[in-house]
Amino acid sequence: MKRKLLLILTSITLLTLPISNFAQAPTLGVVASYVLFTSNGAVTNSGLSQLTGNVGSNSGSSTGFGNVNGVMNNNNGPTGLAAAALLSAYNQLNTTIAGFFPAPLLGNGATLTAGTYSISAPATLNSSLTLDGQNNANAVFIIQIGGSFSANAGSQIILVNSAKACNVFWKVDGLVSLASGAKMKGTIIANNAAINLSTGATLEGRALSTTGAITTNGVLAYTPIGCGSPILNGPAAPTLGSTVCYALFSANGALTNTGNTFATGDVGTNVGLTTGYNASNITGTIHPIPDGSTGACATDLLNVYTYLNTLPYDIELLYPAQFGKSLVLTPHTYVMNGATTFIDTLFLNGGGNTNAVFVIQANGAFSTGTYANVVLTNGTQAKNVFWKVEGAVSINNFSNFKGTIIANNGAISLNKGMKLIGRALTTNGVFTTDSINVTTTAGCVASGISSRFQDTKEAIFLYPSPFSTFVTVEIDNASQIDPNYLTIYNTLGNLVRSITITNKLTTLQTDLPPGMYFYKVMDQTKIIKSGKLISQ
Repeated sequence: MKRKLLLILTSITLLTLPISNFAQAPTLGVVASYVLFTSNGAVTNSGLSQLTGNVGSNSGSSTGFGNVNGVMNNNNGPTGLAAAALLSAYNQLNTTIAGFFPAPLLGNGATLTAGTYSISAPATLNSSLTLDGQNNANAVFIIQIGGSFSANAGSQIILVNSAKACNVFWKVDGLVSLASGAKMKGTIIANNAAINLSTGATLEGRALSTTGAITTNGVLAYTPIGCGSPILNGPAAPTLGSTVCYALFSANGALTNTGNTFATGDVGTNVGLTTGYNASNITGTIHPIPDGSTGACATDLLNVYTYLNTLPYDIELLYPAQFGKSLVLTPHTYVMNGATTFIDTLFLNGGGNTNAVFVIQANGAFSTGTYANVVLTNGTQAKNVFWKVEGAVSINNFSNFKGTIIANNGAISLNKGMKLIGRALTTNGVFTTDSINVTTTAGCVASGISSRFQDTKEAIFLYPSPFSTFVTVEIDNASQIDPNYLTIYNTLGNLVRSITITNKLTTLQTDLPPGMYFYKVMDQTKIIKSGKLISQ
C-alpha cells in the first residue's frame, strides 16, 4: 500500500512539474552564423540597414545591401550547408510537443515563462510580451505558430530574469511581418513563406526561411550572443615597438604643421624635416631632423605594417566607397579592396571585451567626409583599433577618429579641427597637419630615448631630446631625491658630463657635439634610470 501511494505521489509530482523545464533548443549548426538567410528565394534590402551576421540565399540573390558586418553568401557550398542545417532545425521545432496553448493575440503586457507554446492559427504580437527566464540562464522559449505571424508597429519582446534572445525560437508556418518600430527577440524560422522587416524594426536574433523571400528596409538586426556563440576577441594586436612613442611620424617625408596643433606623443620624420610645431603644444619630443629615435621608429613601423598587411581577414566589406553610414563592426579583421570613403559614423562594438582588437585593412586610398566619427562602444579601446591603408590618408575637417593609422606609401593629411585618439604613421609620404589634436593610446615605454610624456615607476624625466644647449632632469616624486647623480657618456663610453641632483627640477648646461649619448641616473647604491639622449 505504501509503495502504491509513493508511485501515485511521484506521478502527480511529475505531472505538475512545469513543462517549461523540458523545452529543448534546436541545433542550428552553421545557420547560426546568419542573421538573414533563405534556402530558396531572394534576400533584398532597401534603406540604411545595420546588420551583424552573415546574409545569403542558397537559391537566389542578395541585393541592395551596403556593407554588412558579416559574410555575404549566395548559391555556394556554405549556403548549401546552411540550408540543410535550417531544415533540420525547423523539423526539431515542428515536432516539439507543446505544453501551453495561448490565444492568437500575444502581448498586451502578458508574461510567459520558459516552455513550448503552440498556436494553431495565425498570430499577432501587440504592445509588449515579456519572457521571464525565472533566473535560469538556460531557459528556452519555443513558440509554434500554425499560420502567419505579424508584429504590430511599436510592439516588443522584453526579456527579464536571465532570459536570452539566443534561447527564444519562433516556428512560423506562414508569412512573417514585422511592422515599423517592432522590437523582436529570438530566431524566427518561417516555413515556405516570406519574411518582411519594415523600417525601424529591430531584431536581436535571426530571420530564416526554408522557402521564401526576405526583405528588409532600414532595420537593425544582429545575431544574439550567448548559448555557446563564440566570444569575439579579434586578431592579436601588433607589437608597436618604438612606434608607441609617436603621435605623428613619417619614415620618409617631410612633416609640416599649420595652425595650433596639440599632440601627446613624439612628432617627427626619419627623412626630411619636421616644421611648424610649437613645442609648448607637444607633450613629447619634436624631432626636427632625423635621429636615432626616428631611425628606430622607421624600422619598427615597417614591422607593424608587415604584420597588419599579412593578417588574414575574416570579413570583406564589399562597398568601400560607402564605408561608415552607421555601420556597426565587431572584433574581426576586415578588408576593403579599393579606395575607401568614410562618411558619417562608424560604431566599433567590443561586446563587453575590453581587450578586443579591430583591424581594418583598406587596400586603396582612405578619405573621410567632414565630421566623420568613430564611436567606440561596449568596452572597445582606441589602443586596440588599427587601420592599415595602402595609399594616401586624408581625414577631413572636424572628424573624430580612433585608433592607430598605418599608411603604406601614401601621404597623410589631418585637417583642421580633427581629433585623433591614437597615432598616424606612414612608411613613405609627406605628412601635413592643420590645427588638430592627437592623443596617443599608450605611454611611451618602448624607446630608450626619454620623452616628456613617459610614465615610469621612478617618475624621472629627462628632456628635451634631441637637446642643444641644456638637459632638464625632473623628478616628480620628491622621495626619489636621495640625492641622485646624473652621468652622461659618449658612444665610446667616456664620461662627458656629470651633475648632482638635489632638487625636483635640475638643468644641466651642455655644449656637447651633435650625436648620441647615454645617461644614467643613480642614487647612492643603484641605477634608477638609464637611456639615450640626442644632441643636435
